Amino acid sequence: MLDTPADAQPDLRPGLVLCAYEADVDWSGEDSPSTDWAPPGARLIPVEADAPETLARTLVERLKDPACRAALLIGRATGVDEFLIQTRAENRVLNGKGRLVPTGPGVARATAPALEMAQTLSEAGLSAQLSSEPGSDTGNYLLYRVLSSLPDDPEAPLVGLLRVPDEGGAAVTRAIRLATEAMARHLSPLPRPRAA
Repeated sequence: MLDTPADAQPDLRPGLVLCAYEADVDWSGEDSPSTDWAPPGARLIPVEADAPETLARTLVERLKDPACRAALLIGRATGVDEFLIQTRAENRVLNGKGRLVPTGPGVARATAPALEMAQTLSEAGLSAQLSSEPGSDTGNYLLYRVLSSLPDDPEAPLVGLLRVPDEGGAAVTRAIRLATEAMARHLSPLPRPRAA
């Protein structure tokens, strides 16, 4: 038997980008998804909040890596007390006064398993709904930019948007973990490298 240290083995878990695009989203604490936690079967890739245009470029570049198979954007659910899973994004500029991509489709559907994410949160006692009302905020802008950059391919990365209520804290952390776990269940391990 070949004795190979575990450190030398490649990590074949697919990458899942986690990005709270609004810096004031409260998901801190000892149970924060940004600490040493990862959903089963996936590698967490945290991306820090930044200016929308810069953040969109960063997210698109991350998802070009074949080892990165999913992204979950996290933002505020304005004026509601429940978690919203965005199912689509509209082709709008940030201020909502024009099309972001002149020749792009008017709507792009999220590729994340939105229904499963909402059911997972609901089964855990968190109030969650699907939302098809994208608005003209940063979340819609980022979701459309990322979705419109994906290849038209059944193997395209999963991309979703979770909007969290203002309360923050433990419920938000729990919802983020449950949503990423629901996404991770749809990811396949990366292929093994070929022996030389």
